[in-house]
Amino acid sequence: METLGILIIIFLPLIAQIYISSTYSSCLKKEASKGQTGFDIARQILDKHGLQDVLILETTGKLTDHYDPSRKVVKLSKAIYQGTSIASNAVAAHEVGHALQDKEGYTFLKIRSALFPIVSLTSRFSYLIIILGFFLEAVNLIWLGIITVGIGILFQIVTLPVEFNASSRALNELNDLNLADDKDINNSRKMLTAAAFTYVASTIAELFQLLRLINMVNDRN
Repeated sequence: METLGILIIIFLPLIAQIYISSTYSSCLKKEASKGQTGFDIARQILDKHGLQDVLILETTGKLTDHYDPSRKVVKLSKAIYQGTSIASNAVAAHEVGHALQDKEGYTFLKIRSALFPIVSLTSRFSYLIIILGFFLEAVNLIWLGIITVGIGILFQIVTLPVEFNASSRALNELNDLNLADDKDINNSRKMLTAAAFTYVASTIAELFQLLRLINMVNDRN
């Protein structure tokens, strides 16, 4: 069981990352049927829902696309913002899906946003606290570190419905606004599913890591 857990912790996120990288690269090479850029797609969906005040900005990096609810900004990487590929359209629509969630007050997005500043702080120190606890043989300190890891996992669990819902909204919007044909929709669904798998894989791996840490503490007592 211990060996299986370690294999899951190491290889499941790696497999998921390889899967999304491969699928993303493939869809990035396929031109979308309507020939529109990611910016065009995002702007049309936002405008349809009365979100003209939400900005769409180009950002650096690869797969750095995200929606910032605090600033009401959709940030798209260059390949997505300027690109006319299936990947460009799907990712842009997905990020706008988060803006639609924000407008509607989607519960899981609100919970995720509330947890974000806590997780941003605790994630930097959680494993350091655990290592220090083992080094000092301070059980309470180890448990404190484990609790902070648990908060991070809670954040990941809450993220799952947020991401799945945004992808579902994206596909619906692409279809309803006739921004993609059936073939594009199918390829977009494959890519967004692959992206969602990375979140699922990461969450499962972290859960096994948490259980492993708990077992290590219990074995010491």
